[in-house]
Amino acid sequence: MVAVHLQDDSVVFTVEGWHKLWSFRSELRVPRSHIKGVRRDPAATAHLAGIRAAGTYVPGLITAGTFFLDNMPDHKPTFLDVQHPDNTLVVDLEAEEFNRLIIEVADPGAVIALLGEEGS
Repeated sequence: MVAVHLQDDSVVFTVEGWHKLWSFRSELRVPRSHIKGVRRDPAATAHLAGIRAAGTYVPGLITAGTFFLDNMPDHKPTFLDVQHPDNTLVVDLEAEEFNRLIIEVADPGAVIALLGEEGS
C-alpha cells in the first residue's frame, strides 16, 4: 500500500510496510505539476504484459515494483504496488522517470481529491 501526501510543491508517495521490500522502493517524489491525471481503476493490474525490471509479481497476490509494460508507447517504466485491486489508482505522469504509477491506497477518493479531479 502507498500513502500519499503533499510536501511543498511535490507529491510524496510513501510505500508502506513489506511493500518496500516487494517493490524495491520506499518513496517516490513527483512535482505536482508533473501529474497529468489520476483515476480509480480496479482493473489496472488485471492483464499486465511486459517485463518486470525490479519487483515482485505473484498472480492474484501482489504486483509491486518497476515494470516495462507492452502497451506503453514511450517505453518508460511503470511503478506498481497493488495487493487489493479495489483500491487501485492510476496516476499519469509527464517528464518523470515513470510514465505512470499504479498504486493501492487506503482511501482512493481522498487521494483523488488531494491530487485533482478524476480523469483530469
